[in-house]
Amino acid sequence: MKYISQICIIFGFTLLGEGLQRLVPVSIPASVYGLVLLFLALMTGVVKLEQVKEAGDFLRSLLPLLFVGPTVGILEHWELIRGELFPILLIVVSTTAVTFGISGVVTQRINEKGGKTE
Repeated sequence: MKYISQICIIFGFTLLGEGLQRLVPVSIPASVYGLVLLFLALMTGVVKLEQVKEAGDFLRSLLPLLFVGPTVGILEHWELIRGELFPILLIVVSTTAVTFGISGVVTQRINEKGGKTE
């Protein structure tokens, strides 16, 4: 029963994100709104980490399955992609490096200010 209530909390924020996306005339995905709302709720203490931790860990463990479809799509369209492989790889590698760098700096700053990271 604990997992069902945790999933309901997470999906509730997803639903709130859907509603907010329809109300706000900015082209931001509803899932981003939902994540921001859940983050704010966790930061303000409206939702405690214990109320969503196990379900969040379970959902995170399923993430690799989401990459199966795009991988199959890449293999199906290999002839089209092969000619653009170098620019695609350059973009992927550079944006990954930038993301790692920014994440590292943010994590260091949070740790310097006494924040807890897990």
